[in-house]
Amino acid sequence: MIKIVRFIKDFLIFSPLIRIVYPFKYMFSMLVYLFELNKWVRTNSAKFQHKDAYSFKRDYNRRFYLYQGVIDTFQLSEKPVTYLEFGVATGSSFKWWLSKNSATDSRFFGFDTFEGLPEDWGGFYKKGDMISAIPVVNDDRATFLPGLFQETFQDFVKNNRSLLESDQLKVIHLDADIYSATCFVLGQIYPFLKKGDIIMFDEFNVPLHEFKAFLEFTKNYYVDLKPLIAVNNYYQVSFTVEKL
Repeated sequence: MIKIVRFIKDFLIFSPLIRIVYPFKYMFSMLVYLFELNKWVRTNSAKFQHKDAYSFKRDYNRRFYLYQGVIDTFQLSEKPVTYLEFGVATGSSFKWWLSKNSATDSRFFGFDTFEGLPEDWGGFYKKGDMISAIPVVNDDRATFLPGLFQETFQDFVKNNRSLLESDQLKVIHLDADIYSATCFVLGQIYPFLKKGDIIMFDEFNVPLHEFKAFLEFTKNYYVDLKPLIAVNNYYQVSFTVEKL
């Protein structure tokens, strides 16, 4: 059987016949990860302390219910946190977290190109879409880092290593939308994760982007993320780090 598989694989590598299915590669990839998402939801749905699935109407404001649920569960209103948001856009979520946490030792960092998407996202959004200016906030705890994550994160680590390595709880908000950015952040933040840290995804149920990055991260790094709250049919999802 191994010889047959090897022969077919080697034949297809060099055969022009494989080009026949090339136009359908996106559809095939989508179906594979949609199946993985379906399987993941069926396996993990009972583990969430709250979820609204299945809902016929998506309400983006439900994400604030998710945020409040995280704050209430872990009593974060006055607890010092290190908040890292990847994909700030207009800053509505960033400002919300600033307003809900009063600890003077908390630090809030917002990463974004502020020039729109760095690449196409799915079949609906193009490079440069969702452009927004750096938000204006009157809070000394907040810092924005404009540019690609791949260009800004290493300097951020150099300047804030002691904070990242401290026991201060990290709240990581992944709202970059696209696979490459989400995958990069998860791999880079892994060395600084500790049990109890919180990770939130803003477009979790997009099969070829945030979900794919999540699936690869948990499998490749053997990370166990405990489900907390899901809204909008798993579009926004929160986890806590259970085991590293």
